Amino acid sequence: MTDRGQIAVSEAAREIEKLMGLHPKGYDLSLDRIRRLLEALGNPERNLPPVIHIAGTNGKGSTSAFCRALLEAAGHSVHVHTSPHLVNWHERYRLGVPGGRGQLVDDAVFADALRRVAKANDGEKITVFEILTAVTFILFSEHPADAAIIEVGLGGRFDATNVIEDPAVSVIMPISLDHQPYLGDRVELIAAEKAGIMKRGRPVVIGHQEYDAALDVLMSTAERLNCPSAVFGQDFIAHEEYGRLIYQDEFGLADLPLPRLPGRHQYANAAAAIRAVKAAGFTVTEPMMEKAMETVEWPGRLQKLTEGRLLSHAPARSEIWVDGGHNPGAGEVIAEAMANFEERQSRPLFLISGMINTKDPVGYFKAFADLAEKIYCVPIRGSEAMIDPVILAHAAYDAGLVAEPMSSVIDALDAIASTIDPEAPPPRILIGGSLYLVGEVLAENGTPPK
Repeated sequence: MTDRGQIAVSEAAREIEKLMGLHPKGYDLSLDRIRRLLEALGNPERNLPPVIHIAGTNGKGSTSAFCRALLEAAGHSVHVHTSPHLVNWHERYRLGVPGGRGQLVDDAVFADALRRVAKANDGEKITVFEILTAVTFILFSEHPADAAIIEVGLGGRFDATNVIEDPAVSVIMPISLDHQPYLGDRVELIAAEKAGIMKRGRPVVIGHQEYDAALDVLMSTAERLNCPSAVFGQDFIAHEEYGRLIYQDEFGLADLPLPRLPGRHQYANAAAAIRAVKAAGFTVTEPMMEKAMETVEWPGRLQKLTEGRLLSHAPARSEIWVDGGHNPGAGEVIAEAMANFEERQSRPLFLISGMINTKDPVGYFKAFADLAEKIYCVPIRGSEAMIDPVILAHAAYDAGLVAEPMSSVIDALDAIASTIDPEAPPPRILIGGSLYLVGEVLAENGTPPK
């Protein structure tokens, strides 16, 4: 069985293990160390293709995927940096290929970049995330491409990616409570941190915001910095009409297929991506948009498992979904998607959940209080910060749900199979609550991202 370390024997993974033994884990938000390191490397962040820089509490990854799909639909080569990975460290770096679909970084190229960055750091205090961010800039500056999509790791203002001085466009996706010890305990404080990626005079696209307080902070920051801005619901919009996605902005209207990524929240993510690619200076045609909606992919976010080893442990004809959303805002959009699935085809819903102790499990679970039959709480083997399944089950109970601790995802699937009435509709099973858990599930299932 593999674990987040399916690449544990790879050259790059060995280099990362060395770095993790030398440098502190977690985050230490500052730009001083990354700037010192990048200067030692010759400032590769100043030699990038046009950058689409994306921040937000939720929706960053999906929006990155839509931006990539749009640009590749036009034949552009696109670099993509996202974090965290699910199974394989290489997932964080997708290098553009002229006229085709980008590819995850080659192991030897990745390992070489890691060694060069570590040598340039020369033993100075730094975090592993900052080293990995420097690797992003090395890889993206040394491999030609038409565009680079770079996702913020945490926050914005002091995130290591925020050394980009002249982005083609900054994008701020939905903001809600998450990472409060680092970013603040109110949405307006978190919004101020995310707004830190805006650069004076450079375009900014503001995605759908549930909280007016967050939107006010973002709009006032854009105005103060004289950033040309486009705001979801004001300057661009998307909605479903007769089974189609209708997108509209100041440039016109497009009648498109619904996105391949499930969930109504993806309409707003797709809209933000379309507007962002336009703001970055690229021509966007309706055929491009149509192809992007049909080809976009983003593993681990409402991903349906249709093959793999785990399916044999679930009841026959079960629907199994995995999603790495892990905060109350994500819980709400995932629960809405499950409710929409229920409207189309009624099935009993079971959750298999694992979470880490920096999250709000009660806030996440509350969204499912009227939907889920039961929650099975499981450990996350790949994280020392996992919430014990017994404690997590108590949190689910506090949210109004029936819950039971289990020792593994397989045990939870077996438990569901043993309790389902064979005459009843086969269940819908959602495995989630943490990207770490989703990574373990995809590895164990034999279906890692490619």
